[in-house]
Amino acid sequence: MTHPSAAAHANRRRWQAFAVATSVSALTILDLSKVNVGIPSIERALGAGPTDIQLIVAGYALALGLVLVPAGRLGDLFSRRTMFIAGLITFVTASMLCASAPSVHFLVLFRIIQGVAAGIQTPQVIGMIQELFQGEERGRAFGVFGATIGLSTALGPTVGGLLIGVGGEPDGWRLLFWMNVPLGVAALIGAWFVLPRTPSNRVGPVYLDPVGVLLLGVTVFSLMLPFVLTTGSADDSPARWGWLALAAAAALCFVLWERRYAARGRTPLINFLLFRIPSYRNGILVGGAYFAGMPAAFLLSTLYLQTGLGLAPVAAGLVSISFALCSAGTAWWSGRLVSRWGRPLVVLGLLIVVVGFMGVLVAGYYAPREYAPWLMAAALAVAGFGAGGVLAPNQTLTLAEIPVTDGGLAGSIGQLVQRVSTAIGTAAASSLFFATIYRETVGSAGADDTGVYRDAFLHGFMVVIGFFILACVVALLDMRGRRKRAAAMAL
Repeated sequence: MTHPSAAAHANRRRWQAFAVATSVSALTILDLSKVNVGIPSIERALGAGPTDIQLIVAGYALALGLVLVPAGRLGDLFSRRTMFIAGLITFVTASMLCASAPSVHFLVLFRIIQGVAAGIQTPQVIGMIQELFQGEERGRAFGVFGATIGLSTALGPTVGGLLIGVGGEPDGWRLLFWMNVPLGVAALIGAWFVLPRTPSNRVGPVYLDPVGVLLLGVTVFSLMLPFVLTTGSADDSPARWGWLALAAAAALCFVLWERRYAARGRTPLINFLLFRIPSYRNGILVGGAYFAGMPAAFLLSTLYLQTGLGLAPVAAGLVSISFALCSAGTAWWSGRLVSRWGRPLVVLGLLIVVVGFMGVLVAGYYAPREYAPWLMAAALAVAGFGAGGVLAPNQTLTLAEIPVTDGGLAGSIGQLVQRVSTAIGTAAASSLFFATIYRETVGSAGADDTGVYRDAFLHGFMVVIGFFILACVVALLDMRGRRKRAAAMAL
């Protein structure tokens, strides 16, 4: 029988470990969203071109996606704690290098290293939540996790704008990266003392499947690269789409190799049996479509507010605070309700997200210049209210039937789909935004005309809303499938 004080101590340690892991996830997400608001400052300070900017934004996601699955598998096989700490040390170091980058080329390189570090950490967080919590308690944990991630995503532009305002021109953007250093060191100290030292429960020899790692890396790189290189400018080469053929060939080789590897009695990099679980498969698709739209929505809003409406970085960032507050509140609430409501909760959240972002589009396109930021903030509040009912519940439903031993891998696959989707969604929306500006200003003197940016915002944001609608459709199909399976089991 466990002594009450010992049980209370163990429970306190679990939540302390959860707090450290979640705070680091928030730091990596915040780093992605706050850099968006610094793009105009980086362009001016370092003379960055469209390709450089795309690599700074999407290159982070590309690098993250490359290492997610191998890092998740290594964490499952050996030690999530060790992988987490290694990733955090690398992230802090890369942040210092980004902050002191002498040129845009060095900044791109160090930013990619940051993405690698984030890719090492991320699957360990999901795996640890799977390991530390069960049942309704896991839903509450994912609710807090979702609220934290939602806040980080939405507050990023505000934090970025404040830091640039404090640092001033031309080097205020460097504070975006210096901020990670003290926070990362504090998290590193906490991680060292509170993260669980859980030994691997794997039996028998461990095989790392280096061929599988290489083939998956080629697949992910070739799939994401053409979207990362899509800027919407006249310099975009059609030849970049040839990488997709290599991605398809590498993916086929990867699947064949993994099946052969498993047939030889070894542990494959990806357990394809996981995709036979409908809740997991459909949840990944919902998350992928959702993350194709969300980062792109904030990127376009930030670009439009600064370049189209002439707002200062701090003012542009403040527009998203309403989304952050509303999404954090509903994420906490939805994490407690997901075990009772299930998939309908996600569907309802996505419907509200669609309505809210349609309001953002209408406000940005039709409202007078002086009222547009205020009306966009109001519409973002509606979208945030719905977004809080999407991320945490979908994460809980996606992993509900996944064994704890595969928690890191399952979470990393989901994160990989989200990162690939982020690259695709960001490229599709931003390239339409910049292509519209280029097309409407070629040979004219009206390059700073608000109407041009308004058209660009409209074209890019329609892609964003399309992704949200796709996520809603997949969630509705999953809800219908769950009801059919429940009815069949009742017979």
